Amino acid sequence: MLKTRFTEAFGVEYPIAQGGMQWVGRAPLVAAVANAGALGFITALTQPTPEALAKEIARCRDLTDKPFGVNLTILPTITPPPYAEYRRAIIEGGVKIVETAGYKPQEHVDDFKAHGIKVIHKCTAVRHALSAERMGVDAISIDGFECAGHPGEDDIPGLILIPAAANKVTVPMLASGGFGDGRGLVAALALGADGINMGTRFCVTKEAEIPESFKQQMVANDERATDLIFRTLHNTARVMKNAVSQEVVAIERRGGAKFEDVQHLVAGKRGVAAMENGDTDGGIWSAGMVQGLIHDVPSVKELVDRIVAEAEEIIDGRLAAMVHRYAGAAA
Repeated sequence: MLKTRFTEAFGVEYPIAQGGMQWVGRAPLVAAVANAGALGFITALTQPTPEALAKEIARCRDLTDKPFGVNLTILPTITPPPYAEYRRAIIEGGVKIVETAGYKPQEHVDDFKAHGIKVIHKCTAVRHALSAERMGVDAISIDGFECAGHPGEDDIPGLILIPAAANKVTVPMLASGGFGDGRGLVAALALGADGINMGTRFCVTKEAEIPESFKQQMVANDERATDLIFRTLHNTARVMKNAVSQEVVAIERRGGAKFEDVQHLVAGKRGVAAMENGDTDGGIWSAGMVQGLIHDVPSVKELVDRIVAEAEEIIDGRLAAMVHRYAGAAA
């Protein structure tokens, strides 16, 4: 049995989390993750209103009696959503765990903590993790350069970022970016993390409410099938490589590109329409390099059970045998 500071602090069976994912983090997936013994997060801003979020929280509670959380991502926008109202829906919904991400979360962290809610903050740099720790968060999720979505601008892969963060962060820490099997879980634990946070891998499960065409495309893709867009705008995002992402990259490579030059390609409405139509080339879709490690579409329980079984076999089998073999030789 894999017990870590993360499992003990958040009351889950396994050191695995399903982080917030726009358009994916809905009740059926989150409840399936919770029922499998891991920690899932509803994505607050996937819901169009705070009232809709309250209903989604209630729907998830009808599907599981295990711990689950809500992700609240704070983005610097001209017309921000009513974050305080979303936060109130989370608090009044009786949620006990929140994953925050994004821009200046202190106000939200303070309010959640005042209501006895544990907070995990997603970071892409050690300095950001230390800042979040000073804010009083209960855990950190550290995102390496391999991750889907926004990996930050430092381009530090997990092999370096995870132990660098573990050297300085004192609260429990999840490793994120590039994780999808038991080998990754063991590696994360060896590097100093207390568990893993998976996004793309949980997209490719039976319970994820996205079109089968998207799931099959990610199964078919290898580790090279991502593009980094918004590099020249200093807001890097890793997305699944397709016709639209390639067009964005081409525009940026010409130099001097402004957001207005690519806005029609990356618009959220376009991405939602593409997903609804099952058109994998119709818009932008976040996906990580871990696509190269995804070869099937299991149920969430099958995936979690497999990851845990693989990790335990590696620790108790292959690694233990190495220790005993060389210890015996030395004797």
